[in-house]
Amino acid sequence: MSLDAGSIKRLQKALSIVDEHGTVGPRLIDDARRLWSRSRRLIRMGLVPQDTLELDAMELACYALQLPNRRGKTLPTGKPGRSTLRERAEEGAEMLVGISGGDTDEGLLDRTTRVLHEMPHRSPVLDEAKILADALNLEDFGIVGIIAQAIQTARQGEGVNQLSKSMQKREQYGYWEARLKDGFHFEAVRQIAQARLDRARKVVEALVAELDEDSDR
Repeated sequence: MSLDAGSIKRLQKALSIVDEHGTVGPRLIDDARRLWSRSRRLIRMGLVPQDTLELDAMELACYALQLPNRRGKTLPTGKPGRSTLRERAEEGAEMLVGISGGDTDEGLLDRTTRVLHEMPHRSPVLDEAKILADALNLEDFGIVGIIAQAIQTARQGEGVNQLSKSMQKREQYGYWEARLKDGFHFEAVRQIAQARLDRARKVVEALVAELDEDSDR
């Protein structure tokens, strides 16, 4: 199996359009590259045997996971929502098959779609799926996670006040503790998530303080 340059170029062309309105920008391509870079970092940590990994399939999956974000998900209220990991992985696999040209290695495509379909499982068989799931979940933590939440909030027509309230509610209801407990396959990645969460909490505290300063209460 081999990942040809044409496959990546086709995906990058598709991902250069970042929403259903035809907006062109680097956001989704950057997200794919960052996910792949983060995945390679986890691989270098020795969490799984490296000589058995299909790295080309993992890289292709990083791009495929961004494809559903081009059109997003609409809630019954008509507002944009977030897809579950299962929805995103399955839709990404389906869209990848549709975009891939005839020169894409069939074995590579099969392996990539299998990785994507296994990612949401509690105990994936493939180590590639475990690494990618942890790398993807890690993006929700830290300052990058706050920025992503801010983008989502803005797409719903809301602003910094609603973002602040949402982040505070997550703390009140133990959202992050649940994510830390169930969101990772590897303890080492869970520790990275905890460190990022600690930094993010300081940013949220500063945001709340500034909003309080602006309050007329």
